Amino acid sequence: MRSLSDNLSSARILIIDDEESNLRLLRRILERGGYNNVVGVTSGGGIERLVKEMDPHLVLLDLHMPPPDGFQILETLHGQISGPSLLCVLVLTGDHSPESKRRALQLGARDFLNKPFDATEAMLRIRNLLETKFLYRTLEEQNQNLERRVQERTSELQQSQNETLERLARTSEIRDDETGRHTHRVGVLSGSIARSLGFNDQFVELILRAAPLHDVGKIGIPDAILLKPGSLTDAETQVMRSHTVIGARVLSGGKSDVMQMAEKIALSHHERWDGNGYPHGLFGTEIPIEARIVTVADCVDALTHNRPYRMSWPLVQALEEIERCSGSHFDPDVVAALMSSDCRRRIVASPPQPWPAVKEEGSARRFTPIR
Repeated sequence: MRSLSDNLSSARILIIDDEESNLRLLRRILERGGYNNVVGVTSGGGIERLVKEMDPHLVLLDLHMPPPDGFQILETLHGQISGPSLLCVLVLTGDHSPESKRRALQLGARDFLNKPFDATEAMLRIRNLLETKFLYRTLEEQNQNLERRVQERTSELQQSQNETLERLARTSEIRDDETGRHTHRVGVLSGSIARSLGFNDQFVELILRAAPLHDVGKIGIPDAILLKPGSLTDAETQVMRSHTVIGARVLSGGKSDVMQMAEKIALSHHERWDGNGYPHGLFGTEIPIEARIVTVADCVDALTHNRPYRMSWPLVQALEEIERCSGSHFDPDVVAALMSSDCRRRIVASPPQPWPAVKEEGSARRFTPIR
């Protein structure tokens, strides 16, 4: 970063005064003060172009000139002198009337230098204005750097949180998911359903990150029950169902929106629209909408992938079964969103893996409750 003295010595100064004698005098004063980047003009014509090309740090402006006069020039440049770190104007005037000074200040002038000029006063006022300008500019740069560092740190913290959530989600599938991608797929499909339901980007992003934690409570379920290939006994079923309460307990007390949503999903993603779900038998819209979405996404993915207690179904048949259970197991609106052209197009266009058809003997398939 350049020092203040370096900035002052290289300051670009524009003088606008219709009297050549004043221009020469001010040039000499400025050169003696170490200012060598000085341009003087006797007319304000074309001032916008000149200011754009030169980009001066300070303008010394005579008020009373042939048109455009100093007031008109201030009006022209008003948009460029409205902030403390922008273009700075020092008014040169022999008019000491309060009305003229008030009008000039209202138009953005910073200070006044009375004619005839006193060299010492001129240098002090010019230096004070330039120092103030450069200090404001330095402060702005520091604030921008600080804001950038805060954004970088926030991004790092967000990335760290996302990694932590992802790794926590993996703990729930490490024992009962051969692909190790169930939680990720449920998150992606939940986001697609939420978008089809019309939720905003913020909600979609939250459910993308929260849905993968739906089965985190399975870390508390013994392998003998979690991986059992056959049907569960009543006692085993009760233990298995406790993963919803365990998951909510693991995620409880979170301060962030994503953790609070994840807690709701973990607790309620096995509730049913008809009230026959668990753990609390919630009915219809008593079930949080994020849980209703994840229920559908979880079932689609579970049906189309192998489980210890069931082989996978083809995608088309799985979607037909989900639609058949609309209004009983699932929220009809969520099912409709799943079946919408946009959502189905996303599923078919980017399937996480092939859905193989599995030949089964005996009766027609029916939905096996997801554990």
